[in-house]
Amino acid sequence: MKIFIDSDGCPVVHLAIEMGKSYNLDVIVVKNYCHEIYDEYASIVTVDKSPDSADFYIANRAEKGDIIITQDYGLAALALAKNAFCINQNGLIIDSKNIEQLLEQRYINKELRKNHRYYTKFKKRTSQWDIQFKKSLKRLIEANFPSQINCNN
Repeated sequence: MKIFIDSDGCPVVHLAIEMGKSYNLDVIVVKNYCHEIYDEYASIVTVDKSPDSADFYIANRAEKGDIIITQDYGLAALALAKNAFCINQNGLIIDSKNIEQLLEQRYINKELRKNHRYYTKFKKRTSQWDIQFKKSLKRLIEANFPSQINCNN
């Protein structure tokens, strides 16, 4: 099992690497060449900056049982089709029960922005979101991969 991180704009890259390391999991951070990310534990993959390059890289390499960390619901849908697990930066576990609604909301928001009727305003990230992300990722790993649990976690 591997953890893939769609790192472009992802505020939890280092938290995810830390969690992956604590469970002795392979962590692959996929970024475009405009971002600088370094880590001694994780494998860092650099792709070009064209739209969705990181998403396509991950979608083409994800396998059943891998964990994908992404804010992109399109990538999440592709990963779910491969029986991978998905989680977003706020700790929302994305699955077959909620992906359709998330994709529909993404489409509606895109149309509203296109017609200048709605502008996304992101709330400032709080430490509570980091705590929720870590709890959800831990739950996802431990529920699906009990063999990865050791006394260090």
